[in-house]
This record gives sequence, structure tokens and C-alpha cells, in this order.
Amino acid sequence: MNAHDVKSADVVILPDAEAVAHHVAHWLFKLALAKTDGPFSIALSGGSTPKRLFELLAQRYIASRFPWQNVHFFFGDERHVPVDDPASNYAMSHAALFEHVPVPPENVHAMPTMGTPEEDAARYERELKTFYGADTLQAGRPLFDVVLLGMGADGHTASLFPRQPVLKDMTHWVSTCVPDDAPHTRLTLTYPAIHSSRHVVFMLAGEAKADMFARVRRGDDASLPSSHVTSEGDISFVVDQAAARDVVSEDLVSRDVV
Repeated sequence: MNAHDVKSADVVILPDAEAVAHHVAHWLFKLALAKTDGPFSIALSGGSTPKRLFELLAQRYIASRFPWQNVHFFFGDERHVPVDDPASNYAMSHAALFEHVPVPPENVHAMPTMGTPEEDAARYERELKTFYGADTLQAGRPLFDVVLLGMGADGHTASLFPRQPVLKDMTHWVSTCVPDDAPHTRLTLTYPAIHSSRHVVFMLAGEAKADMFARVRRGDDASLPSSHVTSEGDISFVVDQAAARDVVSEDLVSRDVV
């Protein structure tokens, strides 16, 4: 039975961050190859663990066989900074992945950051709707095949930060967020856009993630943005042993997500 929320999500525990990145890289490779009835769409995450994932996807063993022509890369969130800013998720993914592989430029959908945050969020939402072919998300026809997510020490995911109005936005697909405990105005997918997915995968590594992962997994704190992530498909946590430190193994449904 598919798990549609974080409390019932599958959990895969691996030795370390390198194993997490390898696991997800090979899973994405197999999943992308299997998609033959249309384009394969993925929303990328920022952070050190996804960066290693991107580097692995760029290695010849995978890159030479990955179906780049059929894969469309979107972004789960972005800091509203120039595309060459060190804080840019796009800049990181370009340096780690896109400049090394034969992905068509039109298949990489960076979040725009040249206008106002509100204008750019609306522009990216229009781009998603054009790709999707409809202005309304439809049950049974997910926008994304995969949404990759991380989790911050405050429980945020993508740029869905605590205490911010975006958490209540159930209309837009893309919105803005101005965190009160982190730098930069952000663009982010909203909960409805994330929900319209076949697979949501949280990638977590390190002891710094342990406490928050355990709290989100219990689902007993409604103030944590990650606790409210759902998918019309399935949700999985792929974590290393350090991040899983505070989670009781008996409470998990541990299995391979491949």
C-alpha cells in the first residue's frame, strides 16, 4: 500500500551520505529509463546531499545511458538571487550536473529571478502549467514523476518555512516566501504542487537532521512544514544512520524504494 504522508512513509536507512546519494541516483536512473509514455519530470532540491547525487548522475556510467532527451528538470525552490550567485540552487546544479551531460537546454527549467519575486513566481507557475497542459492539477495525472526534498533544522522543506503565509497557499503552484530565520527571499513549490507527484523522496544525512526527522516522522507537531507534505503517489525517506538515530526501528516500514 502506498504511503501518501510522512507518518506512513517508507524509510530506507543507509550507512552514510554517500550511500544515500548512490541509492537515489540509481533509483532515478531506473525510473527515468522505465518512463516511456511521456516526459519524465523531476523537481530538484538544493543542499550538499543532492549535490553529490547530481555529481553521480553526471558520471559516465549513468550519464552515458541516462535518457536526457526525455527528462525535464524543474526546481522545488530557489533563492531570489542571480543565476550565478553562489547561493543559487540552479548554479549548484548546473556546475554539478548540467554542464557535464547532454541534456537539452530547454529541458532545464530554472526558476526565474530577474523580476520581482511575485512576478517570477507567477512566471514559473505559467511554465509549469504549459508543461502540464492544464491550468488545474488533476487527480491521477501527476505534475511530477519525482519531487526531491530536504529538511532544515527548523522543519522547513523546499522553501516552505515555518510561520510564513505560503504554508496556507492551496491555490498557487508556485509562491514566494520570506523566512524570518534564514537569508534571501525565496520562490517555492507549494503543497498542492508537491502533492501532484508520483514519488516524493526526502534525502537526509547527518546527525543535525536526526531530531527533526524523528519529530516529523512522529507527526505530533503541526508547526513543522515538512509534516504537511503529501503525495498522490508515495513518499519515502532515504536517510543515513546518523539522521535515523532517534527513530525507533519498530516504527518504520523499511524497504528499498527501487
